[in-house]
Amino acid sequence: MDWVAGVFDAAQQWVFENTIQPLLFMLGWGGILESGYAAAGWLLVGTLQIAVICLVIGPLQKWKPVEPVVNKAAVRVDVLYTLIHRLGVFRVAVFFLLIPLMDSMFGALRLIGFSPLQLDGLLPGVTDIPWVSLLIYLVVFDFVDYWIHRGQHHFEWWWKLHALHHSQQQMTMWTDNRNHLLDDVLRDIILVVVAQCIGVAPTQFIAIVAITQLSESFQHANLRLWFGSIGERLWISPRFHRRHHSIGIGHETVQTPKGGKLGHPADARKVVLGGHNFGVLLPWWDMLMGTANFELRYDPTGIRDQVEPDAHGRVRDYGKGFWSQQWLGICRLLGRA
Repeated sequence: MDWVAGVFDAAQQWVFENTIQPLLFMLGWGGILESGYAAAGWLLVGTLQIAVICLVIGPLQKWKPVEPVVNKAAVRVDVLYTLIHRLGVFRVAVFFLLIPLMDSMFGALRLIGFSPLQLDGLLPGVTDIPWVSLLIYLVVFDFVDYWIHRGQHHFEWWWKLHALHHSQQQMTMWTDNRNHLLDDVLRDIILVVVAQCIGVAPTQFIAIVAITQLSESFQHANLRLWFGSIGERLWISPRFHRRHHSIGIGHETVQTPKGGKLGHPADARKVVLGGHNFGVLLPWWDMLMGTANFELRYDPTGIRDQVEPDAHGRVRDYGKGFWSQQWLGICRLLGRA
């Protein structure tokens, strides 16, 4: 782990000195060089991620696709989302806007006696070994991510933003970052607060985000692949996560009214937010909470209201391009769509 960190630090320093630092001086922003150095780290990680997506996951999609790619325009929009997020544009914007606020808040808390938990210091000589602490933090953040994801589906106002992610009916390795920006900001705020509370170092936080994002790109791939009955219970596969995106199966639940029976007409039943397979890296939390679905199926993806007309014969439009998708998300949130 030490040599990996050393190589990354050297590469980050090179990127900073040859790209970010000259740009900041040219713009007259020499006072934020520390933030610029962090931005170089995100840029480096994002570039490596995109290389892996194209060189590894891409050929896998071509080898064993679930379905033919017929809507290439929708996929191109997802590529734009990925570039914005993985090359650091969104992350750096959040870094400049959010991190100073968080630093001020936790600085004030420390003045009144607050101290981070420091999970890697629980068992000196064991938990402070770099690879051990990284594994601990991955499990902790995955547990937090599970409940964030449950919240995105449980609370109707949050679902109105998160629905954009599920509106992609042509899932590929680029689909992971297809999110409303407000949805991403809310998730990042929670994760940054957790990171501050348990004492995660900045380099470890970057590694956690990088591993999580790369795994999520793989999970969203147009890839007919599962890990076997044992492997499916150790790490989330493309099959497991596609179940979460399946229309009317993975991200909602049909409830029968009190006193009703399963044979009732569709209009006598209520569709509520819920679903299956909310895990981000590990299926353990779904298994513990009873939300896991291990059926070996590859159903169409999307949202029910995209394909089933309402009482007025209309289906919901989630937008075709980046800006229309963001705008319609705001409209849904405000109850105007």
